Amino acid sequence: GLELISEIRERSKVPIVVLSARHEERSKVEALDLGADDYVSKPFGMDELMARVRAALRHAFQAQGELPVFVSGDLTVDLVRRHVTRRPGHRPAPCSVPK
Repeated sequence: GLELISEIRERSKVPIVVLSARHEERSKVEALDLGADDYVSKPFGMDELMARVRAALRHAFQAQGELPVFVSGDLTVDLVRRHVTRRPGHRPAPCSVPK
């Protein structure tokens, strides 16, 4: 796991959130020092994990000087919160959800 963090960091700035059964402070510090953005020990709730992933994505966008929002015409896509909105006064775009 720790070797993988180093390899990823050598090639990319992609956010890294470590999920581990280890609770020792030394393990956490080592992973963070090698480049992990966050460290979550088991057991953890899905809501906490998703919040930590959103935070890591938000920090990655901010570090690059970018907003985690994509705007095209009257559509706005919040990449962190996964919300799509359309400016008021415009007809809703057709949308389908895979079954």
